[in-house]
Amino acid sequence: MMRRPMQAPPMNGPRFNEWIQSPKVRVIDHEGENLGVMYTREAMEQAREVGLDLVEVSPNADPPVAKFLDVGKFKYEAQKKANLARKSQKTQEIKEIKMRPNIDDHDYDTKMKKVAEFIGEGDKVKVTMRFRGRELSHGQLGMAVLQRVAEQVQDVAKVEAYPRMEGRQMLMVLAPK
Repeated sequence: MMRRPMQAPPMNGPRFNEWIQSPKVRVIDHEGENLGVMYTREAMEQAREVGLDLVEVSPNADPPVAKFLDVGKFKYEAQKKANLARKSQKTQEIKEIKMRPNIDDHDYDTKMKKVAEFIGEGDKVKVTMRFRGRELSHGQLGMAVLQRVAEQVQDVAKVEAYPRMEGRQMLMVLAPK
């Protein structure tokens, strides 16, 4: 019998062939048929006869489940699947809209279109109300504008952080529902 040269055990990925530690495994052959529970050595010999490796696919089962597979191909497919999952996930960003307490109607409408667009894309929106000079003494005007914003988007977004003062600005955060 020809022996492979000993290699270091696999650090990442599934255990295979000699590195399967359990004495018995439930075996599934290369065609997907369940061969039942057998000794690991016996299963490795059968896998070698077919020209494949014995790969542990479910190590936490009792007994562990092992399949006849090509290890390299198995790892490649798993890596490809992980890359695809990473590529398809959407990260949520925080977009910022700046307003003033005495904002004109047309400017307000334009900013609200952008708020609706950002929320539609699944992003959070931070609405910042800037106060300059004597406007700071009329905080209720800024609060009224922010409440108007919250009412206008209440069917598509929820207020995550209610309006609060930070220095010379008032902040409110909206998140998509």
